[in-house]
Amino acid sequence: MANITLRKGRETTPVHPQRDPFGMMRDLFGWEPYRELASPWRVEPGVFTPMFEVKETPEAYIFVADLPGVKEIDLEINLTGTRLTIAGKREADIDEKGESFYVFERAFGAFTRTFALPDGIDGEHVRARLENGVLAVVVPKKPEVQPRKIPLMVERPKV
Repeated sequence: MANITLRKGRETTPVHPQRDPFGMMRDLFGWEPYRELASPWRVEPGVFTPMFEVKETPEAYIFVADLPGVKEIDLEINLTGTRLTIAGKREADIDEKGESFYVFERAFGAFTRTFALPDGIDGEHVRARLENGVLAVVVPKKPEVQPRKIPLMVERPKV
């Protein structure tokens, strides 16, 4: 059961500070030597950073992300050469006049993710769909780079 504490305004708190004991030490000492190598699942509180699932099939590269509350009009998907950029924003629907927040853990704001794709993608046939808060982007491969089965030539013994 969670403790409910009255907060004034939209103060944010870390989502799960108990899961990162080293984060507490970095904060204590104020020095983070491996900042560039920080784990991708460490999320700053109050910042909307959607996580992506990227997979490769024989026919395409598939990008899936949970984007609850993001409207189609607030989403932009661009393919420049072999760089796929997905940007969007989730706006807060909060009117703070006369309201008291007991817990404020939801994150809002703009995000941008860029993925480098290998050569051989078919940029003319990229498909994207946002359905029930789940974004799916399919980047097909060109037919010449898709794997194909090579038949094995078997010689018959001569009689």
